[in-house]
Amino acid sequence: MTRVAIPSISFCQTEILRAEVLARYPDTRFNEEQRRMREDELIVFLADRDAAIMGLENLTAEMLDQLPDLKIISRMGVGLDNVDPGMLRDRGIRIGWKGGTNRRSVAELMIAFSVCALRHVGPLYAAMRDGERPRHQMGRHLSGRVVGLHGCGNVGKDVVRLLQPWGCEILVHDIRDYGDFYTEFGVQAVSMDELVDRSEVLSLHIPLDDTTRGLYSADVLDRMRDDAVLINTCRGGIVDEIALKERLLDGRLAAACIDAFTVEPPTDDELLNAPNFLCTPHIGGSAAEARLAMGRAAIDGIEDNFLPEPGIFPFA
Repeated sequence: MTRVAIPSISFCQTEILRAEVLARYPDTRFNEEQRRMREDELIVFLADRDAAIMGLENLTAEMLDQLPDLKIISRMGVGLDNVDPGMLRDRGIRIGWKGGTNRRSVAELMIAFSVCALRHVGPLYAAMRDGERPRHQMGRHLSGRVVGLHGCGNVGKDVVRLLQPWGCEILVHDIRDYGDFYTEFGVQAVSMDELVDRSEVLSLHIPLDDTTRGLYSADVLDRMRDDAVLINTCRGGIVDEIALKERLLDGRLAAACIDAFTVEPPTDDELLNAPNFLCTPHIGGSAAEARLAMGRAAIDGIEDNFLPEPGIFPFA
């Protein structure tokens, strides 16, 4: 019988998922306190387990060396930036992972961010809460805007589909060629330079790795239109948040909406209180439907898994 441990808080909070995993793997250990564990606690929790369903938890080489029974790590979620494929492969540990399980949830948040930023929903709400009624504040339609997507994987494609009724001009930059998809939905494939230069709404849908860390630097942000909205619902660490703050405060950038920060929770009060800044606490995938899809994929991953290899999808 496969012995399973689930430190993932979001999984353990969901009664449907708990029942479904127990039906298949009766010897399952849950994180009953539903809190992030320290490294020493996590080692004890995973000891004698064959498989683990992991969320935001990190396992170092030193930790894995103390867990000789652990042979499968199944991901609760789609991000792989905290997974070292070489480290797992060297120890014969397989990974269960399915991309795109939260794509609709993240894509809908991107649409919501776009409308809220263009219509100044955040600052208008704050003003009304303070007793003001600033009806003079003019916004802009999302309809007809030039929307740029950096990344057209599972989430990016879903954003394209959701944008169809809005009549936007959609630009995409991706390291892969999705020519048939672009043709079907009238998408323009462009260079990163053109994407940054032309987009009125620029939304990021790329992984965090050595090629994207700090990619949206001060120099890149300076090339954006001064009426542009920057949206990041993918991973923290891709956008230089200090440079972003400076450009929001001095008007070089119209607005920004961030769901994923370099350090979470974020602590930069100047950024958080900027009137043209809207943020959420990394909840892009936190819809009930998405959580169930991610959890069920993680359960399936205990059997449907693979030996990861650096440089090979999904670690390319």
